Amino acid sequence: MRRWLRLALALSPFGLTAMTFVWLMTTNPFVAPFVARGTDQLAITLEREMARAVNPEWLVPRFQDAVAAKDLDRIEMHIDLAQAYQIPLPPETLTLAGDIVAAQSGFVANSLSCAQCAVDISSCRSIAQLGACAVPFEVSPAGDLNALRRAGVNYATGAEVDGLDLGLALVGLGATAAIVVSGGTSGTIKLGAGLIRTARRLGSLTPDFARIIGDAARLPINWSRVPAYLGGRAPLDEITDTAQLARLGAIAADLGRLRRNTDTAQALVLMRHIDSAEDAARLARVSDAAGPNTRRVMQVLGKSRVFRAMVRLSDATIGALAFGYALIVQILVFCGQQCGNLCLRRLRRLI
Repeated sequence: MRRWLRLALALSPFGLTAMTFVWLMTTNPFVAPFVARGTDQLAITLEREMARAVNPEWLVPRFQDAVAAKDLDRIEMHIDLAQAYQIPLPPETLTLAGDIVAAQSGFVANSLSCAQCAVDISSCRSIAQLGACAVPFEVSPAGDLNALRRAGVNYATGAEVDGLDLGLALVGLGATAAIVVSGGTSGTIKLGAGLIRTARRLGSLTPDFARIIGDAARLPINWSRVPAYLGGRAPLDEITDTAQLARLGAIAADLGRLRRNTDTAQALVLMRHIDSAEDAARLARVSDAAGPNTRRVMQVLGKSRVFRAMVRLSDATIGALAFGYALIVQILVFCGQQCGNLCLRRLRRLI
């Protein structure tokens, strides 16, 4: 009896661990092993990753390359990173950078180039100038009305109608009309629609994202009701399928959130990282955590690394892995103990 009691006591830790592990496995912890980090958790994770990545060996060569290329945006971003992470930059290169910034940011230089930037978006010298000079008209209701006017003229003359430009204009105008009713929340959609149209002109849309946006913008248009809509005598659902339009509006809402968390110029540059509607939603979440630093986070860490940081192992998965590890260790310890006892008994017989 005592022998069986001793055996039961010896096996009890192993048995309890095995039963707990079996119970955990019945909850299917590996069906959804990853869960999204909260905004605060993501912010801490991204900052930790940035602190690891930004060091003198990484920063100084890139800063020197930016100065050699006279790239104002990259120069300013790397100077900001050096200040944020207390990394000294070469004095001679820093002096050259100051001269470049002064030459390209003076009042006269800005005044002359801003007018050109507003007319030709590809001539903008920096993302800051892009946001200040070229974007305001495009993200305004006047920009949406102008796009709708262009589409109407093309339709009337038999020319090809730009469906994407038209769809974005309708999203923007619909959101503008809803801002008063929604208390301003539709303004996010309005901003996103204007950003997409500007990014398209700038060439910032990736081919995959442009195709997705184009598919969402293939809308049926009742052209006979467009004049009444523009005059405020007809609702939006009388000229197009608003349910289909909502797909485009959902993407625009994510991009509008990105714009609110950063700024217009940053958002336009960040759109080069978007290949799908899911990417747009992920990037909007990253901007919730990183805020105005979103661009430098994406620049330093890269898209894949940032998006991986957005998820973590679920508590159930961690628990299952821990108990599985403990079970394996206990089995090995038990087997080792039994082998040791067997060897000792045989050794005693020989002695």
